[in-house]
Amino acid sequence: MAKFVLPAARRSGPAVNAEPNVIPFIDVMLVLLIIFMVAAPKPSTDLQVNLPTGPAIAAPVNILPTTVTVSSAGALFIEGEAVTQAQFRERLFAVASARNPSLSGDLPTLFSEAKILVAADQSVSYASVFGVVDDIDAAGFRKVNLIVSEAET
Repeated sequence: MAKFVLPAARRSGPAVNAEPNVIPFIDVMLVLLIIFMVAAPKPSTDLQVNLPTGPAIAAPVNILPTTVTVSSAGALFIEGEAVTQAQFRERLFAVASARNPSLSGDLPTLFSEAKILVAADQSVSYASVFGVVDDIDAAGFRKVNLIVSEAET
């Protein structure tokens, strides 16, 4: 009786690999990147700048900030002195000038360099605080800061 034997699994080469070979793709992309970097026009922007030619003027050193406080009732205080909304701008200008005598002779410098600090109680509305900030901006002052403190728990 003849014995029938199943042939062993034949392998004619390496095992089948289902993963894509990305190395040639990366090489092609790097070559294209270099070609585009070399061929692309360099961005150039011409901007005319007129720099000042005079001597440098040092900013005044001793600038004292002026504090504006908004109370929970909506009252305004400049350095602890109560002011009405009608006299707010004039008093702010007077107090800022008095606190910084080196700036009081030059109005543009006073408006650009004098520091105004705005403090408000936590119960004051956002609109009220920024209404005061808008009034300070309308008065001409450019350096306006808010005093912020952590809420008490």
